[in-house]
Amino acid sequence: MAAARIEQVRSALGEILQWEYPADASLSHWFRAHPKLGSRDRGEVAEAVFDVLRHLRRYRQFAESGTGPAARRLAILGLASVFDKSVLNTGLSETEQQWLAHVQGIATESLARAVRDSLPDWLDERLASLDDADELIRALNLPAPLDIRVNPLKADRADMLKQMRAGPGLRYDPEPTPYSPWGIRLQGRPPVNRWPMFEKGEIEVQDEGSQILVSLVAPKRGEMIIDYCAGAGGKTLLLGALMRSTGRLYAFDVSAARLARAKPRFARSGLSNIVPVVINPDNDQRVKRLRGKAHRVLVDAPCSGLGTLRRNPDLKWRQHPESLQALRDTQASILRQAARCVAPGGRLVYATCSILPEENEEQVERFLAENPGFILLDAGKIASDRCENLTLEGPFLRLRPDRHQTDGFFAAALERKKETPVKKAVQEAEEAPQGHNGEID
Repeated sequence: MAAARIEQVRSALGEILQWEYPADASLSHWFRAHPKLGSRDRGEVAEAVFDVLRHLRRYRQFAESGTGPAARRLAILGLASVFDKSVLNTGLSETEQQWLAHVQGIATESLARAVRDSLPDWLDERLASLDDADELIRALNLPAPLDIRVNPLKADRADMLKQMRAGPGLRYDPEPTPYSPWGIRLQGRPPVNRWPMFEKGEIEVQDEGSQILVSLVAPKRGEMIIDYCAGAGGKTLLLGALMRSTGRLYAFDVSAARLARAKPRFARSGLSNIVPVVINPDNDQRVKRLRGKAHRVLVDAPCSGLGTLRRNPDLKWRQHPESLQALRDTQASILRQAARCVAPGGRLVYATCSILPEENEEQVERFLAENPGFILLDAGKIASDRCENLTLEGPFLRLRPDRHQTDGFFAAALERKKETPVKKAVQEAEEAPQGHNGEID
């Protein structure tokens, strides 16, 4: 079994390390090409592959020694985190066993941090400037648990915990998330999408950090709200449930495919107030019709995703400084467009799943300097209204895996200043198309 598994992991890595597609997509493609593998087989391959991606730079340095194909040695190192030594050794030659024992005996503390914790040099340099960088980097290299969220429209967390502990979820040690009032944390790899409560729309997969982010929007019943970069719809679903399926909730995205994938989730949720809209990246006429009309706008901007390295370790190898600059330009453009939709007195929430200041604080500071009609709110105070145990310093929401056991998230809550009646009337006369009441076709 060990010999076969080594070859399978080596083969899967051969596709993934070309970096043509995200690792999870490449691995799914590889699994489809090997349909005879059972769920346990797939789980072991996936665990080994992602272990290699987390520790790729260090493993590649180790693989420079030894004999035979380096790709095989990478697979062996990945499977060493999955199999007991006695099991793995059945698939190794005596020379490979000796090599593995040697590299496992190397004191990692003696290695440079970029090698020890497997970071590209540019990212190691950027993370070094953050507080408690070593603790953050170590946490980003650990596998993440699975967080799910109850649908407040259909379920209660305490009741859902009882159901899980009395049924299929017991073996995954379900516990309430420490901050989000809607979250449940599971260990291992539970097949959540096959559970009855998932099929009924009572639960959804969503990291606790993402749930906390929605609390900054603080939606109210009957409001008009825009999720400007809705993607697969995770945050949209929680927004709609907190609105109790009232008002109007626009799910905007430039990708028709992403919104199409979200529609089954919208259907399961029981929500009737979501309006999915595919928008153009620039100068979308439907967006213009909502200028100054939305009570709240959430911008979960496209970003490097480096706060999600626990789940997507390939991102540190697929991102680079040039792509980061392009993302920063996109973020600034989206933020400007979304801000135009916010009504006077309304709230704009800018968020990323990044931990880099140039995508986060620097973007917000630049926006505020260019848009004096907006003011910065205390995000920590707003979040604590829903998430009672969460204590944050400063005006921004900064979540980190080493401190909060969530993915790395950033968010800022901004408010558009209320205008005098005269100024408001002039603006409405200049900007609002005739015949529209805040709805779009």
